Amino acid sequence: MSNVSYYTAEGLKKLKEELDYLKNVMRPKASQDIADARDKGDLSENAEYDAAKEAQGLLEMRISKLEDIYANARLIDESQLDTSKVLVLSKVRIKNQANGMELNYTLVAESEADLKSGKISVTSPIGKGLLGKSKGDIAEITVPNGVLKFEILDVTRD
Repeated sequence: MSNVSYYTAEGLKKLKEELDYLKNVMRPKASQDIADARDKGDLSENAEYDAAKEAQGLLEMRISKLEDIYANARLIDESQLDTSKVLVLSKVRIKNQANGMELNYTLVAESEADLKSGKISVTSPIGKGLLGKSKGDIAEITVPNGVLKFEILDVTRD
Protein backbone atom coordinates (compact mmCIF):
# COMPACT_ATOMS: atom_id res chain seq x y z
CA MET A 1 0.00 0.00 0.00
CA SER A 2 1.47 3.30 -1.08
CA ASN A 3 1.10 6.66 0.55
CA VAL A 4 0.34 9.84 -1.34
CA SER A 5 3.10 12.38 -0.85
CA TYR A 6 2.91 16.05 -1.75
CA TYR A 7 5.63 17.91 -3.61
CA THR A 8 6.43 21.38 -4.78
CA ALA A 9 7.17 21.74 -8.49
CA GLU A 10 10.91 21.86 -7.64
CA GLY A 11 10.76 18.71 -5.50
CA LEU A 12 8.79 16.77 -8.10
CA LYS A 13 11.27 17.81 -10.79
CA LYS A 14 14.22 16.58 -8.66
CA LEU A 15 12.47 13.25 -8.08
CA LYS A 16 11.84 12.79 -11.81
CA GLU A 17 15.45 13.73 -12.65
CA GLU A 18 16.83 11.19 -10.17
CA LEU A 19 14.55 8.49 -11.54
CA ASP A 20 15.56 9.28 -15.14
CA TYR A 21 19.26 9.25 -14.19
CA LEU A 22 18.98 5.86 -12.51
CA LYS A 23 17.06 4.37 -15.44
CA ASN A 24 19.00 5.91 -18.32
CA VAL A 25 22.56 6.11 -16.96
CA MET A 26 23.01 3.77 -14.02
CA ARG A 27 20.92 0.83 -15.30
CA PRO A 28 22.96 0.46 -18.55
CA LYS A 29 26.18 0.88 -16.55
CA ALA A 30 25.13 -1.92 -14.18
CA SER A 31 24.39 -4.19 -17.14
CA GLN A 32 27.77 -3.38 -18.65
CA ASP A 33 29.51 -4.12 -15.34
CA ILE A 34 27.87 -7.55 -15.25
CA ALA A 35 28.88 -8.25 -18.85
CA ASP A 36 32.47 -7.20 -18.15
CA ALA A 37 32.63 -9.44 -15.07
CA ARG A 38 31.09 -12.34 -16.98
CA ASP A 39 33.82 -12.08 -19.62
CA LYS A 40 36.49 -12.65 -16.97
CA GLY A 41 35.88 -16.37 -16.69
CA ASP A 42 34.38 -18.91 -14.31
CA LEU A 43 31.29 -17.37 -12.66
CA SER A 44 31.39 -19.70 -9.65
CA GLU A 45 34.63 -18.10 -8.44
CA ASN A 46 34.07 -14.58 -9.76
CA ALA A 47 33.53 -12.15 -6.86
CA GLU A 48 33.37 -9.23 -9.29
CA TYR A 49 30.38 -10.83 -11.04
CA ASP A 50 28.61 -11.42 -7.71
CA ALA A 51 29.23 -7.80 -6.67
CA ALA A 52 27.93 -6.48 -10.00
CA LYS A 53 24.77 -8.61 -9.72
CA GLU A 54 24.19 -7.40 -6.15
CA ALA A 55 24.70 -3.76 -7.19
CA GLN A 56 22.22 -4.25 -10.01
CA GLY A 57 19.67 -5.69 -7.57
CA LEU A 58 20.05 -2.71 -5.25
CA LEU A 59 19.72 -0.31 -8.19
CA GLU A 60 16.55 -2.02 -9.39
CA MET A 61 15.13 -1.86 -5.87
CA ARG A 62 15.85 1.89 -5.69
CA ILE A 63 14.29 2.46 -9.13
CA SER A 64 11.19 0.51 -8.10
CA LYS A 65 10.85 2.53 -4.89
CA LEU A 66 11.23 5.86 -6.73
CA GLU A 67 8.71 4.78 -9.40
CA ASP A 68 6.22 4.00 -6.63
CA ILE A 69 6.83 7.36 -4.95
CA TYR A 70 6.54 9.20 -8.28
CA ALA A 71 3.32 7.38 -9.16
CA ASN A 72 1.77 8.51 -5.87
CA ALA A 73 3.21 12.04 -5.86
CA ARG A 74 0.86 15.00 -5.99
CA LEU A 75 1.79 18.56 -6.91
CA ILE A 76 0.78 21.16 -4.33
CA ASP A 77 -1.41 23.90 -5.81
CA GLU A 78 -0.05 26.96 -4.03
CA SER A 79 -2.87 29.20 -5.26
CA GLN A 80 -5.37 27.26 -3.14
CA LEU A 81 -3.49 27.68 0.15
CA ASP A 82 -4.61 30.11 2.88
CA THR A 83 -1.89 32.73 3.35
CA SER A 84 -2.93 33.80 6.85
CA LYS A 85 -2.12 30.48 8.51
CA VAL A 86 0.96 28.29 8.66
CA LEU A 87 0.53 25.56 6.06
CA VAL A 88 2.81 23.56 3.80
CA LEU A 89 5.03 25.98 1.77
CA SER A 90 4.61 28.76 4.36
CA LYS A 91 7.66 30.77 5.28
CA VAL A 92 7.41 31.34 8.99
CA ARG A 93 9.45 33.49 11.34
CA ILE A 94 9.24 32.30 14.93
CA LYS A 95 10.69 33.40 18.25
CA ASN A 96 11.69 30.91 20.93
CA GLN A 97 10.02 32.18 24.11
CA ALA A 98 12.70 30.62 26.36
CA ASN A 99 15.79 32.28 24.87
CA GLY A 100 14.43 34.97 22.53
CA MET A 101 16.12 33.43 19.48
CA GLU A 102 14.39 34.09 16.15
CA LEU A 103 14.27 31.36 13.52
CA ASN A 104 13.10 31.30 9.91
CA TYR A 105 11.70 28.14 8.36
CA THR A 106 9.84 27.06 5.27
CA LEU A 107 7.47 24.17 5.83
CA VAL A 108 7.75 21.57 3.09
CA ALA A 109 6.80 17.97 2.38
CA GLU A 110 8.83 15.38 4.27
CA SER A 111 10.79 14.37 1.18
CA GLU A 112 11.99 17.94 0.57
CA ALA A 113 13.09 18.77 4.12
CA ASP A 114 16.61 20.19 4.43
CA LEU A 115 17.45 21.87 7.71
CA LYS A 116 20.61 23.51 6.32
CA SER A 117 18.50 25.52 3.87
CA GLY A 118 15.80 26.26 6.44
CA LYS A 119 13.24 23.76 5.11
CA ILE A 120 11.53 21.65 7.76
CA SER A 121 9.01 18.89 7.24
CA VAL A 122 5.37 19.40 8.10
CA THR A 123 5.56 15.97 9.76
CA SER A 124 8.40 16.96 12.13
CA PRO A 125 7.44 17.89 15.72
CA ILE A 126 8.06 21.60 15.08
CA GLY A 127 6.30 21.48 11.70
CA LYS A 128 3.25 19.76 13.20
CA GLY A 129 3.17 22.26 16.06
CA LEU A 130 3.22 25.25 13.72
CA LEU A 131 0.56 24.03 11.29
CA GLY A 132 -2.67 26.01 11.43
CA LYS A 133 -1.24 28.79 13.60
CA SER A 134 -1.49 32.47 12.63
CA LYS A 135 0.69 35.52 13.22
CA GLY A 136 0.78 36.33 16.96
CA ASP A 137 -0.16 32.81 18.09
CA ILE A 138 1.98 30.88 20.57
CA ALA A 139 2.77 27.32 19.47
CA GLU A 140 3.50 24.87 22.28
CA ILE A 141 5.52 22.06 20.72
CA THR A 142 6.36 18.84 22.49
CA VAL A 143 9.88 17.67 21.65
CA PRO A 144 11.99 14.93 23.25
CA ASN A 145 13.49 17.47 25.69
CA GLY A 146 10.12 18.80 26.84
CA VAL A 147 7.82 21.55 25.61
CA LEU A 148 9.05 24.50 23.55
CA LYS A 149 7.01 27.66 23.11
CA PHE A 150 7.35 29.63 19.90
CA GLU A 151 5.65 32.89 19.04
CA ILE A 152 4.66 33.19 15.38
CA LEU A 153 6.12 36.54 14.27
CA ASP A 154 5.30 36.35 10.57
CA VAL A 155 3.75 34.01 7.98
CA THR A 156 4.46 34.62 4.29
CA ARG A 157 4.57 32.87 0.92
CA ASP A 158 6.71 33.52 -2.12
